[in-house]
Amino acid sequence: MNIESLWDQIVTQAEQAIADEPLLTNLYRRHITDHNSLSSAISNILSSKLYDTYMPASSLEQLFNEAFNDSPQAISATARDIEAVRERDPAIQSYPEVLLHLKGFMALQSYRVAHHLWQNNRHQLALYVQSRISETFDVDIHPAACVGKGVMLDHANGIVIGETSVIEDNVSILQGVTLGGTGKESGDRHPKVRAGVLIGAGSKILGNIEIGQGAKIGAGSVVLKAVAPHTTVAGVPAKQIGSPESIMPALDMCQNLEKELASDGKTPHILDFNI
Repeated sequence: MNIESLWDQIVTQAEQAIADEPLLTNLYRRHITDHNSLSSAISNILSSKLYDTYMPASSLEQLFNEAFNDSPQAISATARDIEAVRERDPAIQSYPEVLLHLKGFMALQSYRVAHHLWQNNRHQLALYVQSRISETFDVDIHPAACVGKGVMLDHANGIVIGETSVIEDNVSILQGVTLGGTGKESGDRHPKVRAGVLIGAGSKILGNIEIGQGAKIGAGSVVLKAVAPHTTVAGVPAKQIGSPESIMPALDMCQNLEKELASDGKTPHILDFNI
């Protein structure tokens, strides 16, 4: 779906939400129906969340609008992120819910602005935006990290993504995930997550290691070594226990590991974290 068509659907659904729940009229009008584009609406929503004593909402809104106007790929990624959440999260019934209520989505779009600033050598401002994202949404993404499109941060509490991390397209990451280093080393030191990967809640992936395309990381795992494409790993430390049922586990969001364990000859009801 192109951005204009998506925006039309967002506005239509917002108008229906106003009809269904008049008490939310001001919310939907201020942040959606009073705007003429997705970038304008997103800039308004994010600035209303991130402003503080030092940076008023109007200044932030102008900054976000400028960033999205200067970086068409950023708003294109935003549109794909909206669709990704709507497709993968069964709790979401409409596009406006994604824009207005999901802090993982808001944090990711705020990061996209910080990343644009970082790439244009406005490092101090990028770090300021990063700090506000962390304080407001409990999500800490370094503005130098590279994140693709169609990415979902589900629930998002406590997600940390380090400076040299790479996340490719169509990845799903749940709450409490860390893409971190292994100590005080410098340089390229964070994970590279390839397309279609699903990272379960509470997982820690540490070091400059590659998580291959279509891999699946079990909840609570500590991953210290590279993960081959289209494999499932789990445990502390994580080890291969099988293969995902689908080529792109990020899209089906199946976090249950019973079938992988059963196919590996292990008891499907208990996940041994010392396997």
